[in-house]
Amino acid sequence: MTSPTDATAAEARTTSFAAIATGLDRRDRAYWVDRAARLVVTGGGVSAILFIAGIFLFIGSQGMEFAWNRLSITELLFGDRWEPTADPPRYGAWPLIAGTAWITAVAMLVAVPLSFAAAIYVGEFAKGKQREWLKVLIELLAAIPSVVWGVIGLQVMGPILQSVFGLQSGLNVLNAGIILGLMAAPIMTTIAEDALKAVPESYREAAEALGATRWQVVRKVVLAHARPGLSAAVLLGIGRAFGETIAVLMASGHRLMPPGSVFDSAATITATIAAELGEAAVDGDHYQVLFVLGLVLFLITFSINLLADWIVRGRRRA
Repeated sequence: MTSPTDATAAEARTTSFAAIATGLDRRDRAYWVDRAARLVVTGGGVSAILFIAGIFLFIGSQGMEFAWNRLSITELLFGDRWEPTADPPRYGAWPLIAGTAWITAVAMLVAVPLSFAAAIYVGEFAKGKQREWLKVLIELLAAIPSVVWGVIGLQVMGPILQSVFGLQSGLNVLNAGIILGLMAAPIMTTIAEDALKAVPESYREAAEALGATRWQVVRKVVLAHARPGLSAAVLLGIGRAFGETIAVLMASGHRLMPPGSVFDSAATITATIAAELGEAAVDGDHYQVLFVLGLVLFLITFSINLLADWIVRGRRRA
């Protein structure tokens, strides 16, 4: 039989548990702060998706009717004459696509070695305050405005290339590629360093225990395991290069012909939109075809970002 003392103790425990449950269920200030923070974070994530969809719909609404009814996609992608104000007009965007590809390729040849070397040094070799100062300086490079880089390409890099290679003009693919590579390097360095830091420290310790040198650890262990993040850094750098406008416009020479070498002037999709949109009559054919170019550029950069995400996810699963 249960004694009165045991029954009283059980009743006291039940009352205590009920009081604790009531306290946990109470909607106090901490509860509402948590709810508000959750709503803010959810709103931020949803708004990013809505902004992207809104941009796509706006660009599409301005140029889709023209692209669907009055523009040949084959001519747009492969035509070699961009003369939207001629009579009859020519809407061949191949010179712009080729110029964008040439300048982006040169930019990556400049940015990838610089950014990876900087990320490896900052993440694996620099220590203490040296590492912190280097990270601050790299982030400051990313904060330099595009127009400043354009002035550097126009007034500094152009005359240097003209003097070194004996060119008539220093405004060419090489100039724009170097400037664009220097612009893309800081963000690529930051992403690459994050990828290197994500490699577990136990991997480094295991390799050193087997007698590997510091550089062998970096080359055969750290870089191998950080490859998905490094690939994403390169692809995001390419997306950054595809979308740059004013610096490329100032440094490339803006010649509406496909370049044959890095010493030729060239035009890009973004620079052409920036140079011509202000002079095009609103709702005219020239105006609408520039939005079609913007839609093409949007799809290219969006595809690059999706490819970067797919590579990172695929290699992580592997």
